[in-house]
Formats: sequence, C-alpha cells, structure tokens
Amino acid sequence: MTQHITAMLNAHPGGTGAEDKEKLAACIAACIAACFECAQTCTACADSCLAEEKVADLARCIRTDLDCADICAVTGAVLTRQTGDSSAIVRSMLEACRTASAACAAECEKHAQMHEHCRICAEACRRCEDACTVLLESLT
Repeated sequence: MTQHITAMLNAHPGGTGAEDKEKLAACIAACIAACFECAQTCTACADSCLAEEKVADLARCIRTDLDCADICAVTGAVLTRQTGDSSAIVRSMLEACRTASAACAAECEKHAQMHEHCRICAEACRRCEDACTVLLESLT
C-alpha cells in the first residue's frame, strides 16, 4: 500500500509540498489502513452487541461503535484525497478520529472481559488512535 501511495503522491499534478514523500506515504498508508480497519471492526462490534442477550446494557457501546465507525471511514476517505490545500481539514479529521477512537476504545474496554468482540474492537481503536497521532505529528 505504501508503494502505491508514494506513486500517487509523485504522480499528483499539484504535488504535496512534502520533502520526504516516502515517509509521508508510510504515515498516510498506516493511518488509512488503521482508519478503515477500525471502521469495519467498530461496525462488527456494534452488530455483535446487538446480538447479545442484555443489549440494553450495551446501548452506549453500540452508539460509540457506530460514531467511531463513521468518523474513521470518513477520515480514511479524506486522507486519500490530495487535491488542494486542505491541511486544516485533514488535521481536524485526524483529531476527530483520534478522539472517537480513544472514546470507543475506552467504552469497549469496559466490556472486554465479558465480550470478546469488545476486546478486539478496543485494540483496533487503539491502533487507529496511535496511527492518527503519528500522522498528526508528521504533519507538524
């Protein structure tokens, strides 16, 4: 994936302004992958929560999962686009994604001992949170 992103950065007519495109591509690739993995995992976790016997006890978890899934999916899509200077938007999306991932991880961690799907989701959310942090730091 990194090689493909580097090629796209190099091929983009507008350029990126980045001096080390390979390092930027690696950060972007890792973050895009983490965002989409988190979105899928959160959606699956919400679905699993809905199948649990005490679904009412998991209402907050389901809501957090779905919010996180939506934010991560949109962040992954925004990171894919390079046209124009949208650095303020990208930073805002990364901050929102990091915040949503952290909140979802914290909520799922509350249920991780009882529900394996929540443990798996919390781990994916933490990976996404970390990837967003690394990309944000590389953009500074």
